[in-house]
Parts: sequence; C-alpha cells; structure tokens
Amino acid sequence: MAMNKIQFQAGLSLPAFLAQFGTEAQCEDSLEQSRWSQGFRCPDCGHAEHYVLKSGGRKTFQCRSCRLQTSLIAGTLFQSTHLKLTTWFLAIYLISQAKTGLSALALKRQLGVSYPTAWLIQQKLMQAMVERDARYTLDGEVQVDDAYLGGELAGGKAGRGSENKVPFVAALSLSPEGQPRFIKMAPIPGFTRKAIANWAQGDLSPGCVVRSDGLACFAGVTDADCQHQVTVAGSRKPKDLPEFCWINTVLGNLKTSLGGAYHAFDFAKYGTRYLGAFAYRFNRRFRLDTITTRLIVAAATTGPRSDYWLRQAEASC
Repeated sequence: MAMNKIQFQAGLSLPAFLAQFGTEAQCEDSLEQSRWSQGFRCPDCGHAEHYVLKSGGRKTFQCRSCRLQTSLIAGTLFQSTHLKLTTWFLAIYLISQAKTGLSALALKRQLGVSYPTAWLIQQKLMQAMVERDARYTLDGEVQVDDAYLGGELAGGKAGRGSENKVPFVAALSLSPEGQPRFIKMAPIPGFTRKAIANWAQGDLSPGCVVRSDGLACFAGVTDADCQHQVTVAGSRKPKDLPEFCWINTVLGNLKTSLGGAYHAFDFAKYGTRYLGAFAYRFNRRFRLDTITTRLIVAAATTGPRSDYWLRQAEASC
C-alpha cells in the first residue's frame, strides 16, 4: 500500500521544537515577532520609537512619544500569566501536534502543572483556534450535515430529543477535483431554517453551492445567498451515499478524536471550542511543520481571555 503523504509528513519534532523554543529568551523573541512583525508600535498612539525595559523579568516597551508602557504579554492570550512562556509554548506544541486532541488531564501531566491550570491553558488555546478560524468562510462546493455532541442519558429521552445531545452543523468545502479542503463545525440552537440561515451567514461565502440531505432546515442557506442542492437519503446508509462520503468521513474522525482524548466535557457550554480545535487542526493538516508557530501567532493576536470569561462565554451565546 502506498504511503499517505499527509500522514507521513515530517511535522515538527520535539527536539526541533526545543531547539527553537527551549529557552525563555527564545519564546520572548518569538512572541515579540508574532505581535509586531514590522517592529513595535505603541498600542495607544501608534509611534514606533520606544525604550525596552525589564520589569519583573518580563520585557516591557515604553513609547518615547506618549510614555505608555506595554508589557510583552499585555493584550495577548498570555496576559497576567505567572507561568513561564516556555510552559505556554510547550502546551501550544503539544495541543497543535496531537492528531486527536489532548485532554486537560494529559496536558497537566505533560506540563507538570495543576489540573485547573492545565484546563485554563487548554481552554484559552482552543479559544484562540476558534477565533482564528472565525476569520474565514467556506466557498465553492460545500457538503453539510447535521450531527450531535453527546448521547442519550439513562432514563432520559431517546433520539434527537435527548437532554444530553447538543446539535451542531458540520460543513466541508471541496476542491474542484472533489477533494476535501476546509471544514467548519458549530453548535446551533436547533435544526430550524432560522438557525441554519444564521449559521450560514457567518460560516459560508455567498454564492457557494451547498449540498445536503433532505432535512428541511438546510433550505435556510438560501437566506444567506447560497445555492442549495438536495440529495434525499431516505433509508440509505452513509456507505450508500457517495455524495456525502467526505463529510461522513470527517464526522467519523471527529467521533474517534473526541472519544479517544476526552472522557467527558460540558457539551452545551464548551462544545464550540472542542469542535473549533478539531477544525483548526484539520484545516492545517498539510503543514504540520508550521501549525505550532501559527498557533503562537494566533495566541499573540488574541486578546486576554480570563477564567471567568471562558466559563461564561458559551453560556451567554
């Protein structure tokens, strides 16, 4: 059997990662470059001329014009952290390179930190993944399907009415040759035309061709100026629907990923982040050698996300 070039790509080895980000100074230099690739600019007045100070061991920039002092980590996902950047960067490496994701418990053991700290690191980095991919939309030919996080509870309702099931939409764009390109996954309030229309306005490009099964709610994509083509599945099983081969494969991989990495999590509250982290890694599967540095950039350009905010954000949506 021929080797799969995607699966057997080199990626970024642990020795190579440590050679590049093994010291605090290396991590500081990388964070500075990620924040200000064209050189420091004062976040208040925009001037470039500045002094470099050392405050509490952290590099601090003082604008020569307005005298504002800006810490290297201020305004980033790392703001107010007491951990070394080497710990954060190692977490970024482990989470970005793990094909099936990495639980907070596994991250705790790898980093040598407490479980609450590992959970907070994991949630912050997954939030950065979600916000980074929110900048992009799917175009061209797009396959969509309905799916659920969670399963039936003992003694609870069965099927789609189960109290433990969270509905979400999975969408996959295809290349002109019919190969998978990028995915989007997002929890929605329910499978209604209005919910699908609201989702499509954020995740799909106007004019794209959306292919779905006969679930009536998917007609809502036309309210977002997308074209809609329907294939009624009837009683046919997924293996008998080649039209949806790739989206079914991706959903199967998602199930394997979540089941292999996590025993359980709050599907309703944190589902967006777990789905977003899976999508982030999938969308960058061709460049495993750069996915770590790209996540560093995402963390550097994502604003502060406090513990309180992370625990409340999903509930307030």
